Amino acid sequence: MDKKLLNSPQHSDEGTDSFVAEMFLKNVLLEFKREKIRKEIDQTLQEGNKELFLKLTEELKKIC
Repeated sequence: MDKKLLNSPQHSDEGTDSFVAEMFLKNVLLEFKREKIRKEIDQTLQEGNKELFLKLTEELKKIC
C-alpha cells in the first residue's frame, strides 16, 4: 500500500494539470470580460446612452 506524506512532492496527472489550467484561464477571461462590460456600462450612464446601456446590461447578464 502506498503511503502519501504531507510534505512529499506529489505527481499530478498531466490531464488534470491541463484541465485546471484551462479552467483558470477561462475564469480569468470571463472576469476580464465582466469588468470591461461594467466599465462600458459606467461610460454609457455618463453619456446617457440608454440603448447601449440596455444592450450591455443584457450582455453582462448572459455571462454572469
